[in-house]
Amino acid sequence: MNNKFKTKSQMVLYFLKGSVIFFVISMMYSVLVTFFELVSPKFVQYTVDYCIVDAADSSVPGYIDYVINMLGGRDYLRDNLYLMAVVVGVCAVATALFRYLFKLFNSIAAEKFIRRMRDTLFEHIIRLPFAWHSENHTGDIIQRCTSDVDTIKNFISEQMINLFRISVRIAVAMYFMLGISKFLTFFSAIFIPIIVLYSCFFHRRISTGFEKADSEEGRLSATAQENLTGVRVVRAFGREAYEKERFETQNYHYTNLWIDLIRTLSAFWASNDLISGLQVMLVTIIGAVLCVNNSITVGEYIAFVSLNAMLTWPVRALGRIISEMSKAGVSIDRLRYIMNSEEEKDIADAVEPPMNRDIVFENVSYKYGNGTEDVLRDVSFRIKAGTTFGVLGGTGSGKSTLMYLMDKLYDLPEGAGRIMVGDTDIRDIKRSYLRQNIGLVLQEPFLFSGTLSENIAITQSDVNLKEVRDAAKIADLDEAIRNFNKGYETYVGERGVTLSGGQKQRTAIAQMLMGKPPVMIFDDSLSAVDTRTDARIRKALSETTLGSTVILISHRITTLMHADTILVLDKGRVAEIGSHDELVANNGIYKRIYDIQKQGI
Repeated sequence: MNNKFKTKSQMVLYFLKGSVIFFVISMMYSVLVTFFELVSPKFVQYTVDYCIVDAADSSVPGYIDYVINMLGGRDYLRDNLYLMAVVVGVCAVATALFRYLFKLFNSIAAEKFIRRMRDTLFEHIIRLPFAWHSENHTGDIIQRCTSDVDTIKNFISEQMINLFRISVRIAVAMYFMLGISKFLTFFSAIFIPIIVLYSCFFHRRISTGFEKADSEEGRLSATAQENLTGVRVVRAFGREAYEKERFETQNYHYTNLWIDLIRTLSAFWASNDLISGLQVMLVTIIGAVLCVNNSITVGEYIAFVSLNAMLTWPVRALGRIISEMSKAGVSIDRLRYIMNSEEEKDIADAVEPPMNRDIVFENVSYKYGNGTEDVLRDVSFRIKAGTTFGVLGGTGSGKSTLMYLMDKLYDLPEGAGRIMVGDTDIRDIKRSYLRQNIGLVLQEPFLFSGTLSENIAITQSDVNLKEVRDAAKIADLDEAIRNFNKGYETYVGERGVTLSGGQKQRTAIAQMLMGKPPVMIFDDSLSAVDTRTDARIRKALSETTLGSTVILISHRITTLMHADTILVLDKGRVAEIGSHDELVANNGIYKRIYDIQKQGI
C-alpha cells in the first residue's frame, strides 16, 4: 500500500477539486443570511426603545441610524411604525433569497463533489490488482463506495458548511450581544466551551462505535450480495434456511452494535439539549433581572433574548457536528484504504513485443499472499508459437496460476523465475498490450447484463453482427441462439443467469474469439459442455486459430489428447511433459488418468 493520502484532509481536498468554488459562493451567501437574520432583532430593539419607550440611553449602530434617517427620522417613524415592520419584512425576504442561493450553490457543490468521489473511486478500483480484489469482499467495497461516500458528502456539504455558518453566526451574535450587555453575554457564552468539551469526550466513543458498525455493515452487504448472485446455487442445494440464519445472525450482531451506538448518541444528544435549555433559561432570568434593575432597556432585553435564541440551535448543532465528524472520519479512513491501495503499474519504458513467439517458463515458483507453501515449484517448459499446448493436473496443482501469471493478473516476484515471450520477460511488457493479445476464457465466465450480441462483442467498439455470428458458430453457439425467441438480441441477466453453464462458457469463447488474439487460453472452459460439443468446438478452433498459440487447461483427456504438447502438473511441479502418445507410453500420471476416463466413456 502506498501513502498517496497520508492524512484525511489530503484526500478530502483532492476530491473537492472542481467543487470548491461553489462551496465558497454558498458560504458567502450563508454570511448574508446570518447578517440579515441577526440584524432584525436590532431593528426591533430600536422600534421598542426609540419609537415606543423612548429610552434615550439605548445605543443604535451606525447602519441602523442610516436606515432611520433614510426613512424620515425617529419622529416620522414613531408616527408610522408600519415602516419598521416593512424593514423587518425586507430583512426576512432578503434572508429567504440568500438562503435559497446558499442552498442552490451548496447542492451543486455537493453533487459535483460526490460525482468526483464516485468517478475517482471507480477508476481507481478497476486499476487495482486482481490479488487485491481477491482479498476484499465485493459487498464491502460496494458499501464503502455508496454508504461511506454519502456520509462524507453529507458531512462536507452540511456539517462543515454549518460549522462555518455557526462560527460566523456566533461571532456576529456575540458582537451584537456585547454591545447590549457584557455581563449577560458572559453567561450566554460560558456554555459554548462546555458543549465543545463534553462533545470531545463523546467523540472517541462515537467514532469507535461507527467504525465497528461500518465494518459489520460491509460484512452484511457481502453476505447479501453473495446470496443474491448465487441464488441458484442456494436453491439447488436447499440452503435457504442456512443462509437465512447466517444473514439473520450477522444482521442481529450489526443491529446490536447500532443499539449500543444509539445509547451513546442518545446520552450525548440529551446532554446537549439539557445544557442548551439551561443556557436559555439562565439568560432569560438574568436578563429579566437586569431589565427590572434598569441595567438594560426593554428593547435591549428583547433583542438579547432573540439573539440568544438564534444561538440555541447553532450551539447545539456544534456538538452534533463533532458527533458527525466521528462518523465521517471513519468513512474517510475506509475510502483512504481503497485510494491508498497500489494500482497496477508498468515499469518505465514498458515494451510491446510481437506476441506470436515461443512462450517460455523458466524455473517459475509462486505462492499466494501470506501463504507458506509454493503453489508452483520450479516450473520450466516451452510453448512453441502457433501450437496447441495442453495442461493437465488435479485440483490445486497450479494449472490456473500458470495462466494468471502469464496474463499478469498476478505479478511474478523478482527471483522467482521468468516467463518469456520470445526474448522478452513479461515483466517488461505493457499490461494492457499483453492482455489485449492474450485471450483468456475462464471456467466460470462472467457475463454482463445486456444482449447476447453485446456480450459477445464486448471487446469491440461496434457490434458487427456478421463477426458475432462467425464467432458464435466456432463456439458451437449459433444454432442455440437462433432458437431463442429474440435470437442475438436475447437479454442476458446479471452474471448470465438466463443461460445454462455450457451456453455461458460458449458465449465467453465467442467473446474471446472476437478479439482474434495471437495467444488463446482456455482454462477448463469446456467443462460444462458434453463430449460431442467439446469435440465440435475443438475441431472448429483448430480450423480457425491457425497461427495462434492455443493453451488448453482441462481435467478431460479427450480435450487435451490432440494437443501438440501436454504438460502434467502434480502439486505445483512438472510431473510429465510430451505428446499424448508419449505420455501414454510413459505409464505415469497421465496414463492412469487416461485409463480411468476411458473406462467411464
